[in-house]
Amino acid sequence: MNIKIFNIRLNKEHCQNDQIKMNEFLDTVEVKLTSTNFVTTGTLDFWSAVVFFEPKTIKRETSESKFSETDLLPDELKAYKALKSWRNDLAEKLDWSAFRICHNSHLIAIVKSNPQTLDDLEHVYGFGKARVEKYGDDIMSVLNAL
Repeated sequence: MNIKIFNIRLNKEHCQNDQIKMNEFLDTVEVKLTSTNFVTTGTLDFWSAVVFFEPKTIKRETSESKFSETDLLPDELKAYKALKSWRNDLAEKLDWSAFRICHNSHLIAIVKSNPQTLDDLEHVYGFGKARVEKYGDDIMSVLNAL
């Protein structure tokens, strides 16, 4: 198993770039386990995230499409925002980082592929049997409520 450590600095000039770097990395690997800690040195505050991972072995159909939020149509953007809100609420409830549930790129892949069933969702980039078993019903409920 491989390990990579990320520090997400909280100051405005670095936070978003640090998150982007981490999300780009997470999109290329199969995450096995994560651990996060908040670190404060008195002058610098940051989240330290340890990611245990394996290289991705299965390339899904939709993994090659590199959509971003700016590529979403109005209805897709509405669904994306609803999924993001669900994910952030769940992460807060579990006291987790939102990316432990799924990344923004995964939410974008969901709205772009517009799954109609749990089986469809299992074939969306970033998802598989385990993630669909954990979150599939909630995700489909959010999509069906729109």
